[in-house]
Amino acid sequence: MFKLKPLIISLALATSLSGHVLAANPDSNKNKLPEIGSAGFSVLSIEKERQIGGEMMRQIRATQPILNDPVLTEYINDLGNRMVRNAKDVNYSFEFFVIRNEELNAFAFFGGHIAIHSGLITTASTESELAAVVAHEISHVTQRHLARRLESQDKSQPLAMAGMISSILLTLINPSMGIAALSTTMAASQQAGINYTRGNEKEADRVGIALLANSGFDPQGAPDFFSTMAEKYRYKSKPPAMLLTHPLPESRISDARIRAQSYSPRPLPPSLQFELAKARITARYEGNAKDHIINFQLSLDKKQYAFEAAAKYGLALSHYENKDYQIAVTQLEELLTNDNRNLFYVDALTDAYLAVKAYDKAITMLTELKLLMPNNQVVTLNLANALSEAKQYEKAEMLLQDFLAVSPSNFIANDLLTQIYRKQDKMALMHATKAEVYALLGAYPKAVDELQTGYNFVENNPLLKKRMKGRILQLQEQQEKLKRL
Repeated sequence: MFKLKPLIISLALATSLSGHVLAANPDSNKNKLPEIGSAGFSVLSIEKERQIGGEMMRQIRATQPILNDPVLTEYINDLGNRMVRNAKDVNYSFEFFVIRNEELNAFAFFGGHIAIHSGLITTASTESELAAVVAHEISHVTQRHLARRLESQDKSQPLAMAGMISSILLTLINPSMGIAALSTTMAASQQAGINYTRGNEKEADRVGIALLANSGFDPQGAPDFFSTMAEKYRYKSKPPAMLLTHPLPESRISDARIRAQSYSPRPLPPSLQFELAKARITARYEGNAKDHIINFQLSLDKKQYAFEAAAKYGLALSHYENKDYQIAVTQLEELLTNDNRNLFYVDALTDAYLAVKAYDKAITMLTELKLLMPNNQVVTLNLANALSEAKQYEKAEMLLQDFLAVSPSNFIANDLLTQIYRKQDKMALMHATKAEVYALLGAYPKAVDELQTGYNFVENNPLLKKRMKGRILQLQEQQEKLKRL
């Protein structure tokens, strides 16, 4: 397990920490948003936020079960960026990602990084409910709540960093453990921050609901999701992580409902993409395949579904997970015939084709789509994988090199290219690309070791030698930057 410099972890207070001391405190004018001005800028610059956020993201990649699933990654980023485009005070690009965890939770941290647990997606009843959670987290970022909280504490008392160092990032990811670790170190200082963090959460609710409405979603999604959560866990002895970091007193639910009602009603039809995402998570990442086959077939027989296609997709994926590959191929081909650019179907059918060694079918399907979607990650990564399985390594290599020139931090692409270089016995390039995988995990010493090992395999290629030396210097400089943060 790779660890960040403690100061970086200690600064990761984000929404989960503030939620520990939240409570309802409605102000007299519910529709008035506070003036934030330039609050927070005296504590952390935008550039430093980016740096810290980037290093925290590397730590999370190294320690958490992130779903490196290009279809779900594209879906959650499309959903999130629909709202980012309508948000104010956006200082950097956002990155949304899904963690494989059935416990309900979501959190945001420096640099526009927002994590959504897979269980939250499958629990939401509508896409607007899911979007409400994402909008709330976007609002914590755009309102710079972390920097503003640090500034508020800095004005009143020194920050108690030392005792928080080992537990802040844990609080973000696993609130029930992290908050317990924090409780003793924060006991003396947390009362001073209670009112401030209440304001943060209320502000994120209000800005988030406005953002939800302005982005074309149903603003009622926020109070609906709050109500579902409160009712589902009302009598549970152990609440989900999200209720530890985002408590739901009745006053907060009623405040959200009043605010949502101030916007025009927007009843929306069900979203196929949302239902496909839910079916994909259920079939691929939860439970067991045999049970899923029974359940999806039962929902089809009883016509209990939002979309028949989503239920059929879940059934096909369940057959794939059960190694019934030919059944999955037949079912997915039927779905794709009726919706030939749907990337949920394309991705699953590629896997099924490769499982039955129908490499030509997979390559033909993806090559045609590549002409229509030249920069799409789902199409590109699936095509590179299909070419690799068909032992067309040079074509796969060129495809990934072009893709990484545009998206250098794509973890799947770097990992896949490493495998392709290994299969071609291109050891210098294999070690160089493996170094990039380690760098994305924040494991800079290991990355440098890979480059130094790869350097020994370089023959008669002075340009590659120079590039590898330069990259070693960059990584060493990155390590030094960590010490200065």
